[in-house]
Amino acid sequence: MVKDLLLEIGLEEVPARFVRAAMEQLKEKTEKWLTDSRLAYEQVKAYSTPRRLTVLVRGLADKQADVSEEVKGPSRKIAYDENGALSKPALGFARSQGVDPDTLFIREVANVEYVFAVKSSLGVETSSLLPAALPALVTSLSFPKNMRWGNYELKYVRPIRWLLALHGNEVVPFEITGVKTSNITRGHRFLGTETVVDEPASYVDKLLAQHVIVDVDKRRETILAGIKSLSEERGWNIAVKEDLLEEVLFLVETPTVLTGSFDPSFLDIPQEVLITSMREHQRYFPVFDGEGRLLPHFVTVRNGDSRSLEVVSRGNEKVLRARLSDAKFFYAEDEKLVIGNALAKLENIVYHEELGSVADKVRRVRAVADRIAKHLRLETTELEDVSRTADICKFDLVSQMVYEFPELQGIMGEDYARKAGEREAVAKAINEHYSPRNAGDRPAASLVGAIVGIADKLDTIVGCFSIGIIPTGSQDPYALRRQAAGIVNTLLVHEMEITLAELFQLALDVHAGRGFKREAYDIVNDMQEFFSLRIKNVLSDQSIRYDVVDAVLGAGVKDVRRAVLRAHALQAATDSESGSKAEFRPAVEAFNRVCNLAAKADSKQVDANLFADEAERSLYEAWQQAHGQFLDAVTQADMAGALSSLSSLSGPVSTFFEAVMIMAEDEALRRNRLAILSLVADDVKQFADFSKLSG
Repeated sequence: MVKDLLLEIGLEEVPARFVRAAMEQLKEKTEKWLTDSRLAYEQVKAYSTPRRLTVLVRGLADKQADVSEEVKGPSRKIAYDENGALSKPALGFARSQGVDPDTLFIREVANVEYVFAVKSSLGVETSSLLPAALPALVTSLSFPKNMRWGNYELKYVRPIRWLLALHGNEVVPFEITGVKTSNITRGHRFLGTETVVDEPASYVDKLLAQHVIVDVDKRRETILAGIKSLSEERGWNIAVKEDLLEEVLFLVETPTVLTGSFDPSFLDIPQEVLITSMREHQRYFPVFDGEGRLLPHFVTVRNGDSRSLEVVSRGNEKVLRARLSDAKFFYAEDEKLVIGNALAKLENIVYHEELGSVADKVRRVRAVADRIAKHLRLETTELEDVSRTADICKFDLVSQMVYEFPELQGIMGEDYARKAGEREAVAKAINEHYSPRNAGDRPAASLVGAIVGIADKLDTIVGCFSIGIIPTGSQDPYALRRQAAGIVNTLLVHEMEITLAELFQLALDVHAGRGFKREAYDIVNDMQEFFSLRIKNVLSDQSIRYDVVDAVLGAGVKDVRRAVLRAHALQAATDSESGSKAEFRPAVEAFNRVCNLAAKADSKQVDANLFADEAERSLYEAWQQAHGQFLDAVTQADMAGALSSLSSLSGPVSTFFEAVMIMAEDEALRRNRLAILSLVADDVKQFADFSKLSG
């Protein structure tokens, strides 16, 4: 026999950003409890709206599965005395397992005989487990933020207002914070009423009748269908940003798409301002024409039906008009802003109590950016653009527009700089230096913006690491991981010929003037490890195998671009699907043996006069040729060529091992042979730690 199980947690409105994770957590915890409790089931389905978290278990078995397992006891020698009778340890084992001593039996494990017991446990009725299990499931959910209400000790995301718990058509009795379970759920706050759920299978339809689409996927489909219909009807291009759609999805129970308009005169403001105001403050979807120009309309989603949509639309238009009027005023005031005066105000804005003001940060960014630009041998005009961009990259932080809409930093800086007569490259780079702003964003397109962006992010990371602010676990209040990933991606996109060590040193030199709380050596080591993890993420995103990633990172990361190219070259050489893995395996074995023995070397000086076998001369000469090719390939970032030059040593290395005794009794011969291997190992270890390759 099977029955369905339904659990609904009715809440006051939960913040939209918490709902999906909570729904998925409830589903995962339910599945785990069912598995741990040996309860068979057909399917677990989760539902949610802003006011409820629900899990429906279909085809839940009426009782636990019976279990019978063999438990190993003491060895035969201990279990029986000299008369062949069960010893006290054996009797104690039988008692602890709840079995008759006469049922114990012998089984051999790894050539040793042990006594075993068969321990059986009969499954109990599901209905007897639920009254204790379900409240534990409800209270086990965790949320980013919790609250308490009344005199209750429970901390939860929002107050629990009703609990529905049905096993078949029977209510599962329990109580949490004074709320007792029932078979009653609540419909839409304004359009629905309370309704009785007779059985779990009718839950979705019962709520639908009360104007609640509890199925998240269907709610999403309803929203997208409404937007598509409106788009086709009006000939609009409605920009549906995924994160905004996700938020709206968990703000409504019955979504109805509607549209509104605003005064076209607001289009004189940069469209980024209008889009930000609509998306971030009003949760509206902006509307564009076929050429990407913003139109004076918006699309939003109502938590209700289609009645009186005109009234709702006018209300939204009124609210948006006030928002855009503020934005227009701020923009007009900011047009009076003089860049020099804005920069002076940065002196009074604290960046960090131990790292100075924002103006101090800007000066450091300028110094680091100038050094990077000179290292890359930029032309004079580009050097000037880098310096000017770095000087004024933060001036818009004191503007009224950015104060009101922090998301527009850089965007407004570009607009204001252009209007102030700055060079186009400088204006553009002010905006670009913040890129990539998030995981899906691209790095700065211009080299000037890329250099200033790296300098800005690097200053933040070095500054934080120097005062002991290092991300741990999920804690990263200054978004250092994102900024390090941004540096890595920018270096890759622009193929910059500068190493991480050089970047670290440039920034440390600039920061040295204020003094460090930690040793520079420790700061560099921590940053090297920190950036290696970001590179590991990049390689994983590029589908590089974990063992190849470990092998490449095991050789260290000096140049980000070459590290990534090394990984791709090594993956190609060890790709089992292409058949190259078997061909490359002898080389890997040779490299590992070379590196192991080279660790015993105390010199890299090779004396050709000490060669006692032709295999020694052949390997040394092969290395000389391969070494030159290897260095040339690395310089040209031809990592496939560099690996090929190393692989050419596989044959001479194998012959060398077969022909000579490496650890010869003659000390001079031994040192000379180890020195040859040490030279080969230096090149090998520069490419990868081949011992980390699997298979």
